[in-house]
Amino acid sequence: MGSEPSGRASRPIRVAVVGATGAVGTAMLDLLAKRDFPASEIVPFASARSAGKVLPNGMTVQGIADDTIQGFDVAIFSAGGAISREWAPKFAAAGAVVVDNSSAFRMDDHVPLVVAEVNPDELAHASKGIVANPNCTTMAIMLPLKALHDAFGLRSFVASSYQAAGGAGQSGMDELAEQVPSFLKQRDRLVDDGASVLAGATHSIHAAPLAFNVIPWLGSEAGDGYSDEEMKMVFESRKILGLPELGVTPTCVRVPVMVGHAIQVRATFEREPDLDVARAALEAFPGVVVDDVPTPVKYAGKDEVAVGRLRPDLQDPKALNLFVVGDNLLKGAALNTVQLAELLHARGLVGAGAPTAS
Repeated sequence: MGSEPSGRASRPIRVAVVGATGAVGTAMLDLLAKRDFPASEIVPFASARSAGKVLPNGMTVQGIADDTIQGFDVAIFSAGGAISREWAPKFAAAGAVVVDNSSAFRMDDHVPLVVAEVNPDELAHASKGIVANPNCTTMAIMLPLKALHDAFGLRSFVASSYQAAGGAGQSGMDELAEQVPSFLKQRDRLVDDGASVLAGATHSIHAAPLAFNVIPWLGSEAGDGYSDEEMKMVFESRKILGLPELGVTPTCVRVPVMVGHAIQVRATFEREPDLDVARAALEAFPGVVVDDVPTPVKYAGKDEVAVGRLRPDLQDPKALNLFVVGDNLLKGAALNTVQLAELLHARGLVGAGAPTAS
């Protein structure tokens, strides 16, 4: 990742966490503590209705306002696109480098879209004072695909995701949990009259009742029958890997898992991949573990992205199939955000060394 400058990199910094009461924001605060982030102060921010709330870690939530956002070196955001669009530029103008977990700035040409292990050098190009965190599904596959791209030259991939309820936040997990007891009481009807069970269930977060079910739609319509969640995978993968012509065919599916996204990937390369070389490349890549049968529940709460079912394609000798699993709240969101803040600090890109916001 390059040499680390002295001086500024060793200075404790002041950190804002915006969206601190949500599932990802809570994870961000936990990670900042567990990873001994070099902060002189960490201030949690949330909506006005949460202002004054004392969190389990003893911190008091601050309401976000023009007079409360001054004096920060780094601001990490997980409060949704609308909040990010309004407040990220204001934090940047006040001198902070913003690491944003929403989709608000990901495709902005002047905002780096960064996975810590994949393209960290892009952090130096944050001319707006904002760095974007990728979508959680894209994030998980970027690590193994980067490892394989370096070995064989990635040309295209087909990805089918199996995304956890937690991808929709705490409310997504709550809706799934609330449906399970009722569905269990109707176990026999799930076998012979599932439609009637679904008709009696309420849902507002997922596109259909999720308990004991699989929903082949999440996100909003993006044209040609694809959702915006699927198109994020297309555009973000190209930007992160620096492959503007990369062919991507995505399908995103919601499954009744609390936390942990899984993605089946068929990747096609310029050079015919050797399975032993591919496995060695994955095992050597930071943040990746190889597990023959990875499952999302097994890796819930773990930092690493797990890769399994690595096998040659039956039709194309230049293609490999692999199954990827990652905790969408950790590496998919909070962990990468904190890692980017750590890199910004280590490289002297905060405070006096920060890129100039325009």
